[in-house]
Amino acid sequence: MTGIIQITTTVADQADAERIAAALVAKELAACVQVSGPIESTYRWKDQIETSQEWVCAIKTREELFDEVEQAIRDLHSYEEPEIMAVAITSASSGYRDWILASVKA
Repeated sequence: MTGIIQITTTVADQADAERIAAALVAKELAACVQVSGPIESTYRWKDQIETSQEWVCAIKTREELFDEVEQAIRDLHSYEEPEIMAVAITSASSGYRDWILASVKA
């Protein structure tokens, strides 16, 4: 295990994505947040099939910071129930892993 994860969230527009990215990095909750989009998402919400354009934030952080990152995202997010999912990074170059670990709160 590397001790790092990538958390993903989606937002309604680029400005929201950039705001969340900047806040997470400034609070040392993320070493890096990559913003990409727009993407098209199709999903079921309140018994309706919806399609919308969204932006993706890919957040690199320590595994033990998930709860703090989740709360920070919820505090900044406009959605009633935002996507906040994490995947474990099982392998990474040692230099990149060390940079992530050194760039966020211990």
